[in-house]
Amino acid sequence: MTKPDSRTDLPRDISAMALLGFASPGGMEAVQLEEIQARSIRDRSTVQLATNLFCAMMIAAISFGSAPIWAISGWIAMLLGFNILWFTVLRSKEISEKRRATRREFLDMGRDSAISGVIWGSALPFLGSFGAMPQWLGIWSVTLAMMVYASMIMPSLPIAATAFISLASLGGFAGWVYHGEYYLALANAALGTLMIFGVLRSAKAQVLYELASNVLHEKSETVSLLLREFEDSGADWLWQTDTARCVTHTSPRFAYALESDPKAIEGQPLLKLIAGDAWETGRYPEELHELAERLKRRESFSNLIVPVTIRGKRHWWELSASPRQSENGAFLGFRGVGSDVTEQRESAEKISHLARFDTLTGLPNRLQLTEALGQALADADQWRRRCGFMMIDLDRFKAVNDTLGHPVGDRLLAQVAKRLKMIMSENELCGRLGGDEFAVVLKDAADANYVAGVARNIIETLSKPYEVDQNTLYIGASVGSAIGPVDGRTVELLMRSADLALYRSKEDGGNVHHSYQHKLHANAEERRVLEFELRNALDSNQFYLEYQPVVDANGEHAIAGFEALLRWNNPKFGMVSPAKFIPVAEDARLIVPIGNWVLRQACADAMKWPEGIKVAVNVSVDQLTSQGFVESVVQALHDTGLPAWRLELEVTESIFVRDGGLAVQVLDRLRKLGIKLSLDDFGTGYSSLGYLSNIRFDTIKVDRSFVIGAAKGKAECIAIIRAVVAMADALDIATTAEGVENENELAMIQQFGCDKIQGYYFGRPMAFLDACALFQASVPSRSVA
Repeated sequence: MTKPDSRTDLPRDISAMALLGFASPGGMEAVQLEEIQARSIRDRSTVQLATNLFCAMMIAAISFGSAPIWAISGWIAMLLGFNILWFTVLRSKEISEKRRATRREFLDMGRDSAISGVIWGSALPFLGSFGAMPQWLGIWSVTLAMMVYASMIMPSLPIAATAFISLASLGGFAGWVYHGEYYLALANAALGTLMIFGVLRSAKAQVLYELASNVLHEKSETVSLLLREFEDSGADWLWQTDTARCVTHTSPRFAYALESDPKAIEGQPLLKLIAGDAWETGRYPEELHELAERLKRRESFSNLIVPVTIRGKRHWWELSASPRQSENGAFLGFRGVGSDVTEQRESAEKISHLARFDTLTGLPNRLQLTEALGQALADADQWRRRCGFMMIDLDRFKAVNDTLGHPVGDRLLAQVAKRLKMIMSENELCGRLGGDEFAVVLKDAADANYVAGVARNIIETLSKPYEVDQNTLYIGASVGSAIGPVDGRTVELLMRSADLALYRSKEDGGNVHHSYQHKLHANAEERRVLEFELRNALDSNQFYLEYQPVVDANGEHAIAGFEALLRWNNPKFGMVSPAKFIPVAEDARLIVPIGNWVLRQACADAMKWPEGIKVAVNVSVDQLTSQGFVESVVQALHDTGLPAWRLELEVTESIFVRDGGLAVQVLDRLRKLGIKLSLDDFGTGYSSLGYLSNIRFDTIKVDRSFVIGAAKGKAECIAIIRAVVAMADALDIATTAEGVENENELAMIQQFGCDKIQGYYFGRPMAFLDACALFQASVPSRSVA
């Protein structure tokens, strides 16, 4: 069946240059545009000649008595002479009778309109020069009417309309300038410009409308043609059997569907023709059994989908039939219709597969896992046994995505899926929940050691190195498991229990397995309540700051500044440890508003200390990389009046691992503002000298664990502190030792050459008023301990 050619793609826009004929129209052929514009020429010549004659008489009436007869007669003769000549030439070319005109003829139309525009534009400066303001306004009004006429009568031929309006408007502009009426000259120019824009918009709308009408007409013709062809050649075929269920009166289409000759099919049993090798073995598919039963019982059937084997290839047919009867009611066989629905069936199977399997890994998806877990719970309840559910989260997978890109991450997930399938037995079904989360349904999980063994096998298998695009990748796996119906009698509860166990494994650093315990639910509930209370803490003024002094390492240990430490006094929980509520605030995305409050409060408190005393504020990863963080810091400094050099922002190395590029940009902007930067806990995390080369820090803080280790004589800790101090001195960076609590540690830190010291030996975190009192006392700073 041939498909008629039709232009169904409509252009979204047509440029003004294309409408004027100076550029090729995008999204359509130039022929189409010429056909549409040519139709606007019909009957326009007569109307234009009559309009010019009428308006010329009006000009003559207005000018009579003020302008000389020779001037009026000369102007009218010039106008009518040109229009009569134009009308005669146009009629001789018979453009109005054509379907389309040439581009040269369109340009000639523009030229003629331009000449007419010059004549009309000369009326005001020429005839108006003999009269006064009333005559000027009258002549201008008639000229303006001609411009409006051109914009309305010739919108689909914009080259002619714009040429006439432009030159007529230019003549009016010159006339008003000549008469000293500059405001009217500007008004004349503005009206002409608006008319030209209106012409172009109207032309564009009319062309698009004509195109849409043409396309709609072509589509209607196409639908009619398709309907006629479908009536002549249907896709279904007829089939017929006798009382013995053998094929009779074979139609050519039925034989074609069986890829055989009609004579070879005649008299063959219908089931034999469509069953293939199953005819000899008698092992029919269930659908063919149903067809055989319907034929045997002589029952009508409709839209019955059956598998058909033709030359060893599987097809799917849709069959409908009714029994035939003679005039006296005797059974004669079946007559029905059939169609090949193999493509539809395969498409339906693909859709079903996509709905139940993950497209990236080929593993069962969340829907199928949920169904399998529901069936496992039902079986466990019926047979009084236990089932299990495991949730698996890949460790360090986000770093792969962030550093090597998502395509590499996707290929890594595919390899993880292959490894999981390889270690699964008939008792386990693994699938992907989404992202880097996988799950395993254990049909029988009565043995706790068996569950632990499966989890251990998963962790060991997934922790082996991967080769992806010539990259050797190392990741791990955290596993949480729950046993049903003990840990949950429904799918939702059991999955939640496994998720809580997985969360515990992630908290322990990953690459471990934890089974669900009831206290995990209590912890999760406490965390939920804690988050709820945390959301009201700011508005209820439950937060306050304590300050721990930082002193110079040399001399009399004068106070150099304070580190601001957040505290939370909740009416329900009492004093809550920062180690407990800070992670909750980060997970709940509350750390940014809380951090901004800390920043503003610390700056305000620091203004009440003597000049030169700095305040250090810890900044989280989420806060640093949040939108508008630099602006919030600037606003806090501006509102409190604190100089930028008195504010020190402390960050940890984790910011560079999570979003290093953005972090470097933000820190660089802050440092350019004069704000001091401090790298906290250096050496305990993802230490890399590359961070120090990317951003200029003012201070490096030596973690308390190294100070304690060095005090105990650990050579590694001593070497690390010395290396950090030497490197900082070479880079002109100050060092602060944390956790100094006694005289021995103080002497050791001074020996190593640290610039500043912070610890209980010089003062515990204290309230703001107590910090202010330190500057009023005249005793050595050692007394603050």
